[in-house]
Amino acid sequence: MKSIAFATSMALAGLGTAALAAPEQYNLDPSHSQVVFTYEHLGFSTTYNVFTGFEGEIMFDQEDPANSSVSVSIPVMSMYTGWEKRLEHFMSDEMFGAEEGDMITFTSTGIEVTGDNTAEITGDLTINGTTKSVVLDAELNKADAHPMQEQQWVGFDATTTLKRSDYGLDFAAPAVSDELQVMISIEAGKAE
Repeated sequence: MKSIAFATSMALAGLGTAALAAPEQYNLDPSHSQVVFTYEHLGFSTTYNVFTGFEGEIMFDQEDPANSSVSVSIPVMSMYTGWEKRLEHFMSDEMFGAEEGDMITFTSTGIEVTGDNTAEITGDLTINGTTKSVVLDAELNKADAHPMQEQQWVGFDATTTLKRSDYGLDFAAPAVSDELQVMISIEAGKAE
């Protein structure tokens, strides 16, 4: 659900490469970006779900990564659960009450570089009309020319933990865990 989280990771894109004079725009590759979230089901298992196909924009300042920014929009109805009845329940009024066009959004508010390829990205995550500040632990995987796209490309992983009850999604908590573990992996290409 932290899909938005994954886009923010883009702010680290240029770490370890030549410095640029000003922020440059990178656009998420929706075919290679995903947000996976997990929760414990009654103590018996860990359930995995994913958001894909979302879009976002990163303004990346390679010379000063803390001056970068990111914004991401994820269609709620893009969720994939692997089981149709679970998806129907997530979209029902007991959970998202989702309608076509409903979005989860993430907008960065600050970036703290913590290492050569790592950073903590703070931002506003909005789900179901509720906005909370979250922190993503992000790591740059690779920044290089894409061998097929013939443009500069970056890839990141990020993680965070959310409480679904913070966003009014507290059905069956705490039997079904309130805490969600969120894993984000994204790619983005430099805008032409």
